[in-house]
Amino acid sequence: MGDVIQLRANDSLRSVVAGLGDPMRDKMSTATYGIQYIDDYQLAAIYKCNWLGRKIVDIPAMDAVRKGRDWQAEQDQIEAVEAEQNRLGFWQKLLEAKVKARLWGGAALFIGTGETDLMQPLPAERIGKAGIKYLTVLTRRDVTAGPIEQDVLSEFYGKPAYYEATGTQSMVRIHPSRMVVFIGSPHGDQLLSMGLNHGWGDSIIEAVYSAMKNADATAANIASLVFEANVDVFRIPDFMASLSDPTYQARLLDRFQLAALAKGINRALILDKDEEYERKQVSFATLPEIMQSFLQMAAGAADIPVTRLLGQSPAGMSSTGESDMNSYYDRVSSIQTLEITPALYRFDECLIRSALGSRPPEVFYEWAPLKQMTEKEQAEIGKMNAETAKTLTDTGIFTPVELRTVVTNQLVELSFYPGLDQAVAETDAAGEFDLGVDDPDKVDPEEQKQAKLLATDALPRTLCIHRDVVNADDIKRWAKSQGFDTVQEDLHVTIIHTRSPLDWIKVGNDIEWADSGNTIKILAGGPRLMERFGEAVVLQFASSRLTWRHEDIKRMGADTDYPEYQPHITITWKIPEGMDLSKVDPYRGEIVLGPELFEEVDDDWKSKVSEE
Repeated sequence: MGDVIQLRANDSLRSVVAGLGDPMRDKMSTATYGIQYIDDYQLAAIYKCNWLGRKIVDIPAMDAVRKGRDWQAEQDQIEAVEAEQNRLGFWQKLLEAKVKARLWGGAALFIGTGETDLMQPLPAERIGKAGIKYLTVLTRRDVTAGPIEQDVLSEFYGKPAYYEATGTQSMVRIHPSRMVVFIGSPHGDQLLSMGLNHGWGDSIIEAVYSAMKNADATAANIASLVFEANVDVFRIPDFMASLSDPTYQARLLDRFQLAALAKGINRALILDKDEEYERKQVSFATLPEIMQSFLQMAAGAADIPVTRLLGQSPAGMSSTGESDMNSYYDRVSSIQTLEITPALYRFDECLIRSALGSRPPEVFYEWAPLKQMTEKEQAEIGKMNAETAKTLTDTGIFTPVELRTVVTNQLVELSFYPGLDQAVAETDAAGEFDLGVDDPDKVDPEEQKQAKLLATDALPRTLCIHRDVVNADDIKRWAKSQGFDTVQEDLHVTIIHTRSPLDWIKVGNDIEWADSGNTIKILAGGPRLMERFGEAVVLQFASSRLTWRHEDIKRMGADTDYPEYQPHITITWKIPEGMDLSKVDPYRGEIVLGPELFEEVDDDWKSKVSEE
């Protein structure tokens, strides 16, 4: 009691009232963390019988190796290295080693070269063609780590000086340079972890054990509630007082068996007048949210997004899960870069020599990206790159030789056309590619300068855009049948007619709406009117697409003579005498329009109109 009084005497008034720091009242004052050691039997049971634990172990290991590596070298060198990897079963064994390292706390790939003295270091320079004979996966249960190297001048400082493996006949010691070692969860301090997986790490299950167990326990309790969803409650007069009579107990059981049978037959329950019946129903309204919360905590402990851990689509408004997956991919990329790559460095040097017989300095690799683009995304990127290359070619800023080299490298790096670089090199060597000039090195600099000026000239000009009518003959036959003597020869639809100077390049083409052949079709039917437009007779029709295009160009600064735009085709400038346009049946067939044609405004255009 004396300690408690002293504590309160030295504490603030607020703490006295709240009881903070008082071990008799503050429950958090006794909360401490302790090491909960999980033995190998329990780890094996979790991995074998618990789906959540197995996924937590397998998923990051699988994602770290499933896309493989992209070797950068000559094509024949790449094929040789990948063939050597396949011969050794490298990817399957790497996955096995990563999974077992995460489960048991450590695993390794033993590089078998056929040598008998395994305590000798393995310099990569000694490896020749097919020098690696095999790879063997060993876990911390298969090999024992030796004493920790204390020589600060050794490259293996802080790591085991050797590993001991017990075979069927004898025990062998293996130099660490012959082992590709993977650690599960590293120890914070080797001195604090002496005796606990000495020389290795901890299982990743240990850090997520509590969250995983809570999620399992919650799921089990919810499953038990299913059996208690509906509970029948009967109130019987003098029930407890009568239980001491064995005859009463027998009659009671018979009574409820008969009631249950009667209820099952006709869905009616027969009771005595003094008996009461009530059904208690358990509500499951909030249980899914509770279960989801525990699964999210388990996913957070494992550092795996719920969408990846549970294999479910993200829920909620505007929820895609993309940011979570991007963060997860960054984490897996860190595993590849900071864990797997350093561990594989010596092995990779041996692998290249075993595949090629030497070590070309230009051979290296990069981890393949985890997030793969869809075919649509790849096509869009390819289209943008092609348009950029065409624009650069048209401007003349770069020479064709420069652009060909750069574009080839770009397409190869993006894996659009594997082997394109070799094909280009062979074509150039054979002299089969014509750049369009006799000698690119002898191009007149003045001519090239003028070409660049012409290509980059985008001075604003007046603009008239129209589309010719492809099926003009159909409309002309209709016009003749309606009594028109002559029809304008070049039927077209004007989209914009502006004297405001515009940059034609910025106006662009109607490619976003382009159909096959850059033509558009106005479907048959719909609103059609015959009207006079000044001196002309026009066929008016509705097209939101043409109207959108007209308004879009106006937003770029184009001014027109008419405030409202109505798509129309000028039929004739010579209306027959006495013709009543209200009696003319408009053309109601399909209208097919060709591509957009750009021209400068011609104020003398009317003199060029002809009719037939």
